[in-house]
Amino acid sequence: MVENFNIDKLVRDNVKGLSPYSSARDEYVSDGSKMIFLDANENPFDNGVNRYPDPQQRSLKAVLATQKKVAPEQILLGNGSDEVLDLLFRAFCEPKTDNIISLPPTYGMYKVLSGINNIENREVLLTENFEPNVAEIIRRSDQNSKLLFLCSPNNPTGNSFSKAVVKELLQSFNGLVVVDEAYIDFSPEDSWIQGLKEYPNLVVTQTLSKAYGLAGIRLGICYASTEIIAVLNKIKPPYNVNELSQQRAYERLKDQEAIDREIRAILEQRDCLSKALLELPYVERIFPSDANFILAKVDDANNRYEKLLAKGVVIRNRTTQPLCENTLRFTVGTPVENEQLIKALKEIQ
Repeated sequence: MVENFNIDKLVRDNVKGLSPYSSARDEYVSDGSKMIFLDANENPFDNGVNRYPDPQQRSLKAVLATQKKVAPEQILLGNGSDEVLDLLFRAFCEPKTDNIISLPPTYGMYKVLSGINNIENREVLLTENFEPNVAEIIRRSDQNSKLLFLCSPNNPTGNSFSKAVVKELLQSFNGLVVVDEAYIDFSPEDSWIQGLKEYPNLVVTQTLSKAYGLAGIRLGICYASTEIIAVLNKIKPPYNVNELSQQRAYERLKDQEAIDREIRAILEQRDCLSKALLELPYVERIFPSDANFILAKVDDANNRYEKLLAKGVVIRNRTTQPLCENTLRFTVGTPVENEQLIKALKEIQ
């Protein structure tokens, strides 16, 4: 781990002195007895959502804490992972002073959020085999480098980063190392959540939008030390996850059997789709994937993309991304959708 790591040295000065907004429901913790709520100026007529949601999402965190083997105090829930990422910027990065390190080709929101928060984004390209360039990352970082974003499995390349490489960065980068695990449930690799005890500068983000099939409710998750989560709780909006999202997420999290069944189906379809793509004469390469999508190199990505659109199939053209010239990204769909995709791909030969 980073020697003498001190979270206080990373927190913005104005955030250190903040006290989190104390909502009506933060000041009251239920003991199980039935109470009359006249504290939050709500409409008193029950329709299922007339009361404010639990601002700390205690039921959800209890389930996640059990499943992930962490303490509830090590979990922050957000309105999608993008809110979680934005809170990291706002808590630890001083505008016009600090910088972050991102590793293109990667998830585009890191760059967007750096611009919104007026933080310099120092881009260090992945190597040709889509691994972090450790030497260059350390060379480009300085005392104002607060966040390093590692998307693993990576979007859009699909590969998981080497464990040895990530460990080296955790031991040598002086800021927070944020491992974005949006696609971890499709990977044979273990989550970096298991490294939280060893690395105090580690932050792991996950989402219910991919494997859990809940993209529509927008719920992101952050796992970190209790000290880091406490800082983020200072600045998060009081009721950032609405009641309907909390209820739907709780129901889904309790049905692990259904989640596992869908993940297995997606992985089977990923293999079938990979084999079918390789049979197409204009597909030059299929990149290994630990995610629910496949990145393929083709002869002319722009042309193939437009022809698929004309047939009513929407994929992602990644040819403008670094190291991704003439690549297309295919999300793994249902068996019927994948059959329709392959049919369309054969028709545009």
